[in-house]
Amino acid sequence: MTHLTKQIADTLVEVGVHSAYGDPVEVDGTTLIPVAYTAYGFGAGEGAGGGEGAAQGEGSGGGGGGFSIPVGSYVTREGTTRFEPNIIALLAVGTPFVWVAGRALARIVKALKK
Repeated sequence: MTHLTKQIADTLVEVGVHSAYGDPVEVDGTTLIPVAYTAYGFGAGEGAGGGEGAAQGEGSGGGGGGFSIPVGSYVTREGTTRFEPNIIALLAVGTPFVWVAGRALARIVKALKK
């Protein structure tokens, strides 16, 4: 099972940038390169079961998952490239960050008042 986990991790390292940046697309003389926030998680385990009165046995298992949120694209028009965000997706990705930053700032201010 540990070999499978290592193989999956190695594959993700190779995929890396390709999962966050899409292939360039040409539309009416404008080149678009899609950008996404991607995350993956995997786990595996082995164990022996059983106890007093229970059947002795061995087991193993694993699982994984991932997600991708489109955050915008790099757009090249007339020789100029700029990032054009997907506002709704950026708000969805940024909201947890803003919440955590706000909580941290509140704790810092509270600690400084003491």
